[in-house]
Amino acid sequence: MNPVTLLPFIVLIGAMFLMTRSAKRKQQAAAQMRDDLQPGTGVRTIGGIYATVKEVNEETVLLDAGPGVELLFAKNAIGAVLGDDEYNRIVHGIEHDLKTDEAVVPDDASSLTETDEPSDDASAASDDKPIDLGKKDVADKPAGETEAAEVKAEEEPKKTDGESDAK
Repeated sequence: MNPVTLLPFIVLIGAMFLMTRSAKRKQQAAAQMRDDLQPGTGVRTIGGIYATVKEVNEETVLLDAGPGVELLFAKNAIGAVLGDDEYNRIVHGIEHDLKTDEAVVPDDASSLTETDEPSDDASAASDDKPIDLGKKDVADKPAGETEAAEVKAEEEPKKTDGESDAK
């Protein structure tokens, strides 16, 4: 047999081997993570519930999801083990790693444009005048234009469903 005809089969078998090998590694890492669960650890289930591990058994995990809420899950239902900082940030909204030396990005853009001294341009731009966007209401049109549009509309016969625009 010609080696060129065997080459696609060899490449296909090699690709399948590499894919199964990486999938096995991910499964082993997930199993190791679940086996290393300790009480007090923050976790996220595959359903998206954030809770603290209360008790670990052979096949199950007892989670504390809040005051008086205890949930029993299979170990396979634990999607991720979270670090203390990440768990507190997500569940309690507590930020531990804020550094005062770094620049803080403001929540809105208003602080980016503020100056210490108000200028004449800034006070003129802040006036509450309506902006004309070019659209005019019927009430804004001169009387002659409104009447001409109404007369033109009355002259054209109304089309029925069966008539077309083409003549």
